[in-house]
Amino acid sequence: MGIEFTALHWIYVVFIILIIGFMVKRRDTTLICIIGIFMLAIVATGDLTSSISGVFNSFIYAITELLSTILIISIIVAMSRVLMTSGINEVMIAPFTKIIKTPALAYWTIGLLMMFISWFFWPSPAVALLGAVLLPVAIRAGLPALGVAMAMNLFGHGIALSSDFVIQGAPKLTADAAGIPVGEVVTASIPLVITMGVVTTLVAYILLRRDMKRGALYLNATNNTSEDAEQVTAEHLLTLGQKRFFAVLIPIAFVLDVIAMSILKLQGGDATALIGGTSVFILLLLCVVAHKNQGLEKTTSYLIQGFQFGFKVFGPVIPIAAFFYLGDSGFTQIIGDYLPAASHGIVNDLGVGLAAVVPLTKEIAVITLTVVGAITGLDGSGFSGISLAGSVGSLFGNAIGGGTATLTALGQITAIWVGGGTIIPWALIPAAAICNVSPFELARRNLLPVIIGLVVTTIVAVFLI
Repeated sequence: MGIEFTALHWIYVVFIILIIGFMVKRRDTTLICIIGIFMLAIVATGDLTSSISGVFNSFIYAITELLSTILIISIIVAMSRVLMTSGINEVMIAPFTKIIKTPALAYWTIGLLMMFISWFFWPSPAVALLGAVLLPVAIRAGLPALGVAMAMNLFGHGIALSSDFVIQGAPKLTADAAGIPVGEVVTASIPLVITMGVVTTLVAYILLRRDMKRGALYLNATNNTSEDAEQVTAEHLLTLGQKRFFAVLIPIAFVLDVIAMSILKLQGGDATALIGGTSVFILLLLCVVAHKNQGLEKTTSYLIQGFQFGFKVFGPVIPIAAFFYLGDSGFTQIIGDYLPAASHGIVNDLGVGLAAVVPLTKEIAVITLTVVGAITGLDGSGFSGISLAGSVGSLFGNAIGGGTATLTALGQITAIWVGGGTIIPWALIPAAAICNVSPFELARRNLLPVIIGLVVTTIVAVFLI
């Protein structure tokens, strides 16, 4: 095949296996990734000083690649804090409280609303935006607090976060690792996202209704959320007319963004920049109008809160992403031109080599991507493993001669459904806390629907390749 396997290729494989092994054991992989980067650097260069520098340079490269994603999340979180403090979020949600009259309407309305808001605001801020206002309404309609938490989890941290059609943070991570355009991953993910979303949410609702009829669930509402909401309400600085004005203006602004993206065919970084810029101007406008003389200081305060959240979420991702970027074009930019002349990157080389040795079929590739995605999600951070999913998707796509985008999208969806906040207890804390339910009970309730959804989605993926 004209490709020479070197020690660098085998080191990369060994550390991928180690990373997966540590994730299965629910141990942190940061140390393993850093050692892996150092080992690749020192074997390639033979120079201790440049190898140590290579670790730092790999972090810079990863942060540079991820910076737009970190920024957009941070800005959107900052904006959501202003919406909560000013009370605009309550006015935005108020019309839907008139719709929620039955448990079924509560489940599907909260779920669909959570999905829509999460596409623009990210799931964690969306939980805060929706939970405090709609939880009491849902409970009055007869939906248990656990059902509210399930709806917010499955539609927000499941469907919205795994697809990420608007902000496109997740597709960018997987697309970069797979070495393909973001648009290909987004397009390939659409049928998989629909399949996973419909199957999982329907199964979850059927099981929820069954247990409600059996009397196995109780309307265990919490008063803490209402009290917290009242404390926040006391700080509101806008009149009802101003709240209504902004409650209409903000959705219109984002709808115009979506229209602009469609007309101008903006994707990836361009789409992220448009949403981010709109969010910044909304943040500035609300700070000035709501806080008046303190607007300048409050703007900085909200941005700091947003950046703290953004880097807290992506802190564990940076070392992992740094390692997996070495599998593609990042190797030359971080360490230098030390790969064989015929090499197209470590991951691509492994894919070609694998195709020559193992008679891979698309069925084996699809099942493997689902398993890899699920394993990488076991650390409770849906994003930390999707770079691996992208790399493996590229490897298997090259091995079977196509389907890279579908395989990458499948790995992304699996990793985020498992680790992004649907069945790993420590990733469920935001929704569980706002609904005052046990994260372990919530994880247990989500487990069977998510597994059934993954099985069906995996089968569908076979026919899409």
